[in-house]
Amino acid sequence: MGMLEEVYNAVVEGKVDDAAKGVERALDSGIKADDILKKSLTSAMDLVGVKFGEGEMFIPQVVWSAKAMQASMDLLKPHFSISQQSDRARIIIGTTQGDIHDIGKNLVAIMFEGAGFKVFDLGVDVEPNTFVEKALEEKGDIIALSSLLTTTMLSMRDVVSLAKEKGLSSTKVIIGGAPVDMAFCKEIGADAYGIDAMDAVRKVRELLG
Repeated sequence: MGMLEEVYNAVVEGKVDDAAKGVERALDSGIKADDILKKSLTSAMDLVGVKFGEGEMFIPQVVWSAKAMQASMDLLKPHFSISQQSDRARIIIGTTQGDIHDIGKNLVAIMFEGAGFKVFDLGVDVEPNTFVEKALEEKGDIIALSSLLTTTMLSMRDVVSLAKEKGLSSTKVIIGGAPVDMAFCKEIGADAYGIDAMDAVRKVRELLG
């Protein structure tokens, strides 16, 4: 088994120490950090996403895979050039104002990280202006909005309107959560709707081209 495959398997299986040690061995052997990211980490989290979507993996397992991925990323980051780090798409994510549910949002954030995106997680009960200001500050490519309540999903409309008002024409907005659907996405002028965590990653990749 090759070093890249060892790291890949460790991430899929959620073996944090094995993943980190595998990354160190791969780097010591001269394998490029970018190759480890793309061929081991990102591809492993893609598989985790598929398995989760098909019911073969559950949230605790996904979390351990994400921890293995994060431990690996911490070792890789010093080996990326400034330009490589700035090239990563930047996603602003949070749960809308008035909503304190975060399990779904956290899972989506984990999958975004695993896909190689730079994620800025604003947490729960986030005001529309906070999403937009963070997108302006970090030059965000994507604003990802989560809502679990019908009473808070309307805040998504405010984020979309404010983003347009502030001139964030190149920043795309994706929404998700139990009460929202594609019809609501179109109604408020958002750019995409993610059915689940894996679909959110897929839609963001489509938005980024």
